[in-house]
Formats: sequence, C-alpha cells, structure tokens
Amino acid sequence: MMNQILFAGVIGLFLTLIGTPLLIKLLARKGYGQYIRDDGPREHASKRGTPTMGGIAFILATVAAYFLSKVITGKPPTFSGLLVLGLMVGMGMVGFLDDYIKIVKRRSLGLRAKAKMAGQLIVGIAFAVLSLQFADARGNTPASTKLSFITDFGWTIGPVLFVVWALFMILAMSNGVNLTDGLDGLATGASVLVFGAYTFIGVWQFQESCANALDLTNPNACYEVRDPLDLAVVSAALMGSCLGFLWWNTSPAKIFMGDTGSLALGGVLAGLAICSRTELLLAILGGLFVLITMSVVIQVGSFRLTGKRVFRMAPLQHHFELKGWSEVLVVVRFWIIQGICVIVGLGLFYAGWAADK
Repeated sequence: MMNQILFAGVIGLFLTLIGTPLLIKLLARKGYGQYIRDDGPREHASKRGTPTMGGIAFILATVAAYFLSKVITGKPPTFSGLLVLGLMVGMGMVGFLDDYIKIVKRRSLGLRAKAKMAGQLIVGIAFAVLSLQFADARGNTPASTKLSFITDFGWTIGPVLFVVWALFMILAMSNGVNLTDGLDGLATGASVLVFGAYTFIGVWQFQESCANALDLTNPNACYEVRDPLDLAVVSAALMGSCLGFLWWNTSPAKIFMGDTGSLALGGVLAGLAICSRTELLLAILGGLFVLITMSVVIQVGSFRLTGKRVFRMAPLQHHFELKGWSEVLVVVRFWIIQGICVIVGLGLFYAGWAADK
C-alpha cells in the first residue's frame, strides 16, 4: 500500500519538472509578469516582469499525481484526500483571481480585501462543514470537533466553533505562506519540509491506527484518524510537486508561485493538520510561517502604538535583506530554521506516541 506514496511523489516531481517550463513560456508569451513594489529592497527591481501564477503548475501536478497513483495501484480515493485537495484547489482559485487582476491592471493590489476574504471564507466554510460528514465504519469523519495537538486531547468545541477554528487555521496559514513568499524559493522550500513531515505522520498514523490495532485496552496508544495513509499520499504528491517547482523557482527564479500558489499551500497545510488531528502541532511544524507572520503583526502593532518600527521592513526576510544579507543567504538560513521546526515537531509527535505506549 505504501507504493501509492512513492508513485504520488515521483509523478508530482516529474510533472512539475517538465510542466513548469511550459507554463513559463505560456505566461511569458501572454505578458503575465510580476509587479514589484517600489518600496521594497532595490535588488528586487530586476524581478519585475518574471512570470507569476506558477502555483498553477504544482496544483495541477499534485491533483494529477494523486489520481494517477490511485489508477496505478487500483486504490480508490478517500473523502479525506479529496477534501484536502479540494481545499487546495479552492484557495488556489481565490489566489488566481487575485494574481490575474494584479497582472491585468498592472498594480500590486489584486482583489479588494473584502472580496479576497469572502472567497477564502466560502472555500474554508465549505471544507469545514464537509469535513464533519462522511463517517467511516468506526464513526470517524475526516475532521473532529475536538482540539488536537499530536492527537485529539478531549476538548469538544462543537460544530459551530469548529468551523470558526478551521477558518482561523486556514486563513492564518494561507496568509502566513503568502507573507513568506517574498524571496526566490523561500516558501516553496519551506513547504517541502512540512509536506515531508506530514508524509511521515500519515504513514505512522496508518501503521498505528486503532482500526488495525490488536489491543485496544489503551485507546491513547493508537490513532483515530479516518484516512491517514491517503493523507500521506496527498502530502507526498505535494512534496514531489513542490520540489519540481523549486527547480525553476530557486534563485534566480524563472517563475513565481504568486497568490495562486501561496494561498493554495497555506490552505492545504491547514487541511492536512485538521484531518490528521495535529492542529496545534502545525504551529511548530510550520514554525517559519508563524515567525514571519508574527514579524508583520509586531511591526504593525508597534508602529500604531508607538509610531516606531521594530524591523527595517516586514515581513522578516526583508529586514535581513536590508541589513545586507544576500537573498540566497536569507533563504538558506530560513530553510535551516524551518528544518529545525520540523525536527522539533516530529520529535514531539513521536514523544507523544512513546509516552502513551
């Protein structure tokens, strides 16, 4: 059954490696280039006109890799897998509209804030409501109304508050990845590391699933997750697709993911956390996204309260650029920070399982 994961990852990698340059040519021919802010680091001026909306490449590749892995192995899709993919595509469509308006009107502002928020809310609410349906034979739905860290820890918040909580996660992560996507390859590489972690988590939860457990005297020693293996398949498809895209997105980038990609990646990260019952753990696994988001919150809060800025520029990666760090140096060091976050997160995940054992 693990060959699904291998097929999904390899197919996703192959499709973006060969598909992204085709997309670059198409976007360049249509003149769909990135608009660069005048108040950003001067080195970014050379990026003006680089094709954007590259998220289309890894969104399509991930969906294709998922379904092709099912066809090859003869395994049916699951509700959890389809819901998480649907969340990614839906958020990607909102980002696509935002990118398209930026390009057509040649401005840094795409969708109006209210319109963009409305789109995210519609997609997020649809995911949250549907994720509480489709119970399996054990009564498990793709999502749970209990809060979770490395598994559900017993506090039931009810369906209404769950929808609010799910929306918060989706909006927080999609905007977190969006803020991180400011340097060549930064958000893509960081996302690859988190998707690798969720591939591992899905496999581990499948192997230690309560549905497969012989001894249920200690229910905390197994995982009540509806489709853990399929979540690993989705994660592997995403990891492979993002790796292939990173080949073209790394410095100097031949293409940017745009809001099409960043909103999709943030949404799917939240979806994986919700469906794998690791909601609060995502704040550690995706620690770089949290750190960069907090830098913006601190900058805005400080300026409004005191009239002073804490950083030379927010998000955080641009602060270090203005301090004299090269773009590649910032990206690699931030990848290291993200790698440490993933190691700590997986360590906590394993420690929680070992403690229950």
